[in-house]
Amino acid sequence: MPAAKTVVLSITAAALIAGSLFWINRPKPISVVVSEVVRGEVEASIANTRAGTVEACQRTKLSTIIGGRIEYLGVKEGDRVAKGQLLLKLWNDDQQANAALAQAQIALAARRSDEVCIAAVNAEKEAKRQGELRERGFVSPSKEEAARTDAEVRRAACVTSRADVAAAEAKFKATRIEQGRVALYAPFAGTVAKIVGELGEYSTPSPPGVPTPPAIDLIDDSCLYVKAPMDEVDAPRIAAGQSVRIRLDALPGQTLAGTVRRVAPYVSAVEKQARTVDIEADFSDPTAAGKLLVGYSADVEIVLDRRADVLRIPTAAIQEGGRVLLLNAAGKLEERRIKSGLANWEFTEVSAGLQAGELLVTSLERPGVKAGAAAVAETASR
Repeated sequence: MPAAKTVVLSITAAALIAGSLFWINRPKPISVVVSEVVRGEVEASIANTRAGTVEACQRTKLSTIIGGRIEYLGVKEGDRVAKGQLLLKLWNDDQQANAALAQAQIALAARRSDEVCIAAVNAEKEAKRQGELRERGFVSPSKEEAARTDAEVRRAACVTSRADVAAAEAKFKATRIEQGRVALYAPFAGTVAKIVGELGEYSTPSPPGVPTPPAIDLIDDSCLYVKAPMDEVDAPRIAAGQSVRIRLDALPGQTLAGTVRRVAPYVSAVEKQARTVDIEADFSDPTAAGKLLVGYSADVEIVLDRRADVLRIPTAAIQEGGRVLLLNAAGKLEERRIKSGLANWEFTEVSAGLQAGELLVTSLERPGVKAGAAAVAETASR
């Protein structure tokens, strides 16, 4: 009996030691970050490929039609101007002299016309009087004919003199138009962004195709929009009226609402860069961002579709082939295949394969995270 009891005690002790060693050396559960599967809103969206730019609805770079010395410069950079305001004028004393000469010629031609036309009226009266005398037999037919011929000549001279007046007026108008070639007027109300040239300097015209800087750059900053390039593969899904979110580098952390106003009807091929389609987006509330400057860089995210109250999961938690890892009630990692719907970089809609409340593993990059592994939730977040 004592020997048998000793054997039982030895076996029991060995079992306890073996169990303790197994418990001490057992694989420890992996710590994983999980996110609870919940219902919420999911959007499908696309964003610009390169930085967009804040543009003005109206912007013009003004140059005089002809070159010359700047005689009048009525504005400076940053000034606000009214529509029709004179901004710049070149020296044009010669044109003004020609205009004065043309005006004097109008007056001279008008006086000569009055003189000739008065003579024509008198000649017509004389021709009528000679006709009455011939009917009575007091003058010969030849004298009456001479009077009528003289009246017709003077009538033609009157018409010619009036044409001379019209020609002089046309010449004066031409000199006025010529003066317009040396002056710049604001085509709309706005702000002077840049001026090239100083008072007394020579201003060179900027014809099309010639890289000559304009004399005055005028911007209407009361109306702004964003122009951004989108990848050509996304172009068929973009249409005017779609909602957008606009983010400006100058306003970090702030998102502005807007809508697509225009989609370019052609694809831009920029050297060494992807082919893109330019879109224009208006601000829904232009005053929300405060004072914006033309030229600010901007990013545009276009909302293609939106679904509310759907089952959603973090997009980063989806593996190739639509597979996800769940932490089940037994503390094991379980692989599941899902059917997805709308998606963006943040969330993906799940139409089948998951239920609300299940714990989805998001720390897929950690060593040992695979189906069947024991795991424990590190944190839980929505």
